[in-house]
Amino acid sequence: MTLHKSLAILSSLCLIFMAISSSTAQPPPVLDTNGQALRRGIEYYIKPAITDVAGNLTLKSRSRAPCPLYVGQEPVASMEIGLPVIFTPYAADEDIIREGMDFKVVFQASSTCIMLTQWRVEETEAATGRRLVGTGDDNGPTGMFRIDRSNLGVYNIGWCPEMFGRPRCGSAGILVEDGVRLLALDGSAFPFEFVKA
Repeated sequence: MTLHKSLAILSSLCLIFMAISSSTAQPPPVLDTNGQALRRGIEYYIKPAITDVAGNLTLKSRSRAPCPLYVGQEPVASMEIGLPVIFTPYAADEDIIREGMDFKVVFQASSTCIMLTQWRVEETEAATGRRLVGTGDDNGPTGMFRIDRSNLGVYNIGWCPEMFGRPRCGSAGILVEDGVRLLALDGSAFPFEFVKA
């Protein structure tokens, strides 16, 4: 009988340990092109992962108006390398950017538009039905982004703020407007990778 009780206790302890381990497990980190976890406060370039139709992400204006600025892509033939960004997790005690976890993104550049270069989701465009990713000051839900790994093993940038009940979520893709490639939600997802600056 003692052996049976010991096995039962050991089995129970194993189950409890597994339950605790699985409840505290964190999502995997997002990795840069060197296989290192993306970290808070480090500069990275965001570039296309499996395509060569355009360059790294940068600030772009629409039409001929210089302001406001939006998140867009450098042309593929451009000599410009885009602008680096810094990721900041919304969890104050987190230094690693993790898959599916909310963070804010800020271009490390000054703007002639006298506004912050933090990313934010804009209102739905009537003409396209898509939401552009603009820039400006926003510590609310429109400034929360996330990175998820697709079934193809590449990363997609998305917007689906968990702490605000997951409003109309969307994956970031590209919208071409008058030859300018702009980052926008609500279309096909565009794969990205991250290069330490």
